[in-house]
Amino acid sequence: MCGICGLRPLDGAPVDRALLERMNARQRHRGPDGAGLHVEGAVGLAMRRLAVIDLPTGDQPLRNEAGDVVLVGNGEIYNYRSLRAELLDRGHELRTTGDLEPVVHLYEELGEACFARLRGMFALALWDRRADRLLLVRDRYGIKPLHWRSDGRTLAFASELKGLTADPTLSRELDPEALSLYLSYNCVPAPRTIYAGVQKLRPGHLLAVEGGRVEERRWYARPLPAAPPRSDRPVADWSEELLTVLEDSVHAHLESDVPVGVFLSGGVDSGALCALAARHAPGRLRTFSIGFRERSFDELADARRTAALYDTDHTELVVEPDVLTLLPRLAEVYDEPFGDSSAVPTYLVSELAGRDVKVTLSGEGGDEAFAGYEVYVAARLAPLAGRALPGPLRRGVIAPLVRRLPASTERVSLDYRAKRFLADLDREPLARHHGFKAIHTADGKRSLLRDPAAGRLDPLDRLRPAWEEAAGLGPIGRLQHVDTVTYLVDDLLTKTDRASMAHSLEARVPFVDHHVLDFAARIPDALGIRRLRPKWLLRQAVAPLLPPEVVGGRKRGFSIPAAAWLRGEASGLVADVLGPAEIERQGVFRSAAVTELVRQHAAGRVDHSRPLWGLLMFGLWHRHVHEARG
Repeated sequence: MCGICGLRPLDGAPVDRALLERMNARQRHRGPDGAGLHVEGAVGLAMRRLAVIDLPTGDQPLRNEAGDVVLVGNGEIYNYRSLRAELLDRGHELRTTGDLEPVVHLYEELGEACFARLRGMFALALWDRRADRLLLVRDRYGIKPLHWRSDGRTLAFASELKGLTADPTLSRELDPEALSLYLSYNCVPAPRTIYAGVQKLRPGHLLAVEGGRVEERRWYARPLPAAPPRSDRPVADWSEELLTVLEDSVHAHLESDVPVGVFLSGGVDSGALCALAARHAPGRLRTFSIGFRERSFDELADARRTAALYDTDHTELVVEPDVLTLLPRLAEVYDEPFGDSSAVPTYLVSELAGRDVKVTLSGEGGDEAFAGYEVYVAARLAPLAGRALPGPLRRGVIAPLVRRLPASTERVSLDYRAKRFLADLDREPLARHHGFKAIHTADGKRSLLRDPAAGRLDPLDRLRPAWEEAAGLGPIGRLQHVDTVTYLVDDLLTKTDRASMAHSLEARVPFVDHHVLDFAARIPDALGIRRLRPKWLLRQAVAPLLPPEVVGGRKRGFSIPAAAWLRGEASGLVADVLGPAEIERQGVFRSAAVTELVRQHAAGRVDHSRPLWGLLMFGLWHRHVHEARG
């Protein structure tokens, strides 16, 4: 695991070595164990190293025998041992036993086709002097980040935005479309960043820089069935295959020369990782959990059950509201607005684990792969509800009653779910799914934004390509694919990467292994959800491995009591960051609209915790950037 960055002048100018070193220094947290630099006239590559495999000799940059192919990379290649053996058999000379060196020699043989041979998470920068070509490559599902910009004179790239903002000439102009998308999702989805002119390399894509030309190409597309999978296969066979595929992934993700831990919630996903890792870990497994005083948010009891079953060395932390003092730090960690409130416990559990281990397994991707979200149940119910409840009855009688439900501070409360469900019942499936998950409606964004043009972007344009390429799947499978290539990438994996790397901790995600996701795409809708129970097949498969309370428990998610905190302990911070004077100073939102959201939430009339949290984190990010620039 590392942080990488680099410069490629497009106009023949020499590399600005001092800038490259500043960029690299900005990412020291991603690799405190060492640094590497390669500068040769037309290109400069740099990296910071977190040593977890081949501790003595795994430094970068890496080179082929002739020295004309040079690589820096971030991530882990889990099948490197077999690749290394192949290359040695074919006469290649490998100088290290690390996981990334085989990539250099595979590229010599296969060119860009080599990336399809890699199993793992990675963001790579490869310089081919022979072809005068720089390649930037991001893994299949965007587990590892890579940002880039080009001003026509120089192309710059870095693992994190803070690497690029080391350049004082970088414009900090906001991208209005990125801002609109942020209000929809509480994150800025790829390929955009909050800054105009700076982009994220999309998952499964590469950027080729040759002779002054910059071209982005897709190197990976998820293989999807052409027709909905059949459900006449015995459930026992499905369960057995699921467990085999998942165990193979967990085993591969344990490859390390340092101890590996597990983030353990009280749920099925992390419980399955713990159970399977305990089979293969060399020694007693370390597990780490976060809990809350608020009962509806706390999963520590179930986490303890799983930890006790496998006799793990278990460490836990109970989060108190005073943790809100770290929110300005989160604004710095994420480099751009990031409004998923679960970034708080993710940051804290990473800090907890980082004291004892360098590598941990995390359960991101389990819900997308195996239909774990309640929105999928809502999608199953929506057509039935639409037929059973005529429109006039819904709009004239039921909807007014639902609107009168009191706002609750419980996790994903009844009032919130009912209001969202009825509001979007008449829309087509993709729009309905977006409506269930969106932070602000289109009308809400128009009322908030000072610039009316910023709110015109249709957020469904981001989702439609994934929806269309999954046309052969069932209706729930299509939504799962959409979430896999959007929400998982732009929110969950981003959250986990930045939070873990802030503590020099490598987080690995076995559910996002492409073998697991290939298998998951073949699961029929009827097995993903059965009897309105999400994640049904996964529960069946892991039932023999986990306590019954965990297998039968309701999904809670990794969230915080944001609604209550925003009305109570965080109200002072809200008044400071979202007060009219501060909103006017930002010049982005209408202060009257923000004030009304705050007032309604404080009065307990409506649960605005998700939009308010997003606005709060935007404000803290804006303040951080403003103060950093003096």
